[in-house]
Amino acid sequence: MDNLSVFFLAQGEQSGDEVMARLTTFIRAARQSLDFAVYDMRFSDPLKASLSSALRERAEAGVKIRFCYDGDKPPPPNAAAGQDPAPSGTGAFIQSLGYPWHRIAGMKLMHSKFILRDGQSVWTGSTNLTDDGFVSMENNVVEMDSLPLANYYAEDFEQLWEKENFENTGAIHTQPEPVTFAGQSAEVRVMFSPGCGLEIDSEVARRVRSAQRPSASPTAPKSERRYKQRPSRLARSWSFY
Repeated sequence: MDNLSVFFLAQGEQSGDEVMARLTTFIRAARQSLDFAVYDMRFSDPLKASLSSALRERAEAGVKIRFCYDGDKPPPPNAAAGQDPAPSGTGAFIQSLGYPWHRIAGMKLMHSKFILRDGQSVWTGSTNLTDDGFVSMENNVVEMDSLPLANYYAEDFEQLWEKENFENTGAIHTQPEPVTFAGQSAEVRVMFSPGCGLEIDSEVARRVRSAQRPSASPTAPKSERRYKQRPSRLARSWSFY
């Protein structure tokens, strides 16, 4: 059974209600805890009502809910210095939900977009929790049911929650963990910035160099050309959120 799924969003290809239904399905499966680490979170009233209903249902069932969000940026932000360029409103929106929250300080961005459920399942990806993120942008949602991977996210969340500043977080030793995707075995490794920033930078450089290597020469033996051009059944991917 698959324990990793990917859902792609495209401008105008899905409704906000459709994406919110996926999110609330994830939320309603919680039995113990829901930890949100978000960069940008602002919903219109109809989508907020759906979210609030799912959260309230889980809270009444005894689920512990916490929010960390990117905050403490001076208005107006100095985008050239890397300060928060997102529209204001995330703090007010999260505080209006009525659950424990921490503003995560720092001179640049706490750009996390993940929800940790029961310490063993993760919702993440490039999608901000906003109307525009759901309907007007090219985004993705990744869901993982993997205790080893969830443990890494739990460690990062606790660092954010305790320090309330992201600048000394994310130095977490991780390794590839087995998953099943589309019925096939694969491996997933997650890394967190800024603590793993230099390692992430090295990985990016290595993969860029690998992608730039020339393919087999047209004069190479036919068997060699066939081998080098044959795609793997599960392509490797590298994503930033």
